[in-house]
Amino acid sequence: MAVSKFRKVMKSNPEIITQYLDHISSMEFPCIGAKASVIKGQNKVFIAENICCPNDDVAIIDFLYTFVNNLRKDQSLFHSGSILFKEPKHLTEDEFEKFLWMRLQALADLDAINYKFASGVAENPESAEFCFSLKEEPFFVLTMHANSSRESRKFEYPVLVFNSHTQFEMLKESGVYNKMQVIIRKRDLDFSGSVNPMLSNFGERSSAFQISGKKYNSDWKCPFKPNYEKHEHDRTT
Repeated sequence: MAVSKFRKVMKSNPEIITQYLDHISSMEFPCIGAKASVIKGQNKVFIAENICCPNDDVAIIDFLYTFVNNLRKDQSLFHSGSILFKEPKHLTEDEFEKFLWMRLQALADLDAINYKFASGVAENPESAEFCFSLKEEPFFVLTMHANSSRESRKFEYPVLVFNSHTQFEMLKESGVYNKMQVIIRKRDLDFSGSVNPMLSNFGERSSAFQISGKKYNSDWKCPFKPNYEKHEHDRTT
């Protein structure tokens, strides 16, 4: 995606971006990591048209590739890449779940053409070490939408947030992660009235269960099907 086009997208939707960043910055919002990304100016936002439609997939992945490049240059913590969709604004939880996985599948299929899956994590969504991968960078994806059953996941527009798994590992190594986790879960309990039953630590259960914000039974099957192996020969010849 050309830089000029990216700047045009940003300039044409400043009110939506401001609304989103203000929401995260509000006193009540429980995630202190997300707040830190806003305070540091490291929550980068792209506005897409419709989460149900593939028209912006190439522009989205170009934006996220730029985000990955900058992430690798800057070793500081609390970087997030957020994709906000203008429409539809009132999806049910089931509808949102369907379309978020549709977009993630489309992005992964585009990514697999040129890049391998990130090393050190699993591409099988049933694995306890599953991560989403873009440009060989492992990501933990979180989402928001208007009709989420979790208060902390509610926002007027559908949102996909990409957080680097590597950053979480850095936080663990520094000893900060566990302290942050306790604070965030306490704040979410106060804000939402309960602790998210889908929460688990990396390696305990697939992070796919946490992406939509929806409550699942243990027998739920993630619809995501990685296609990186299919393109392996094309990338090496």
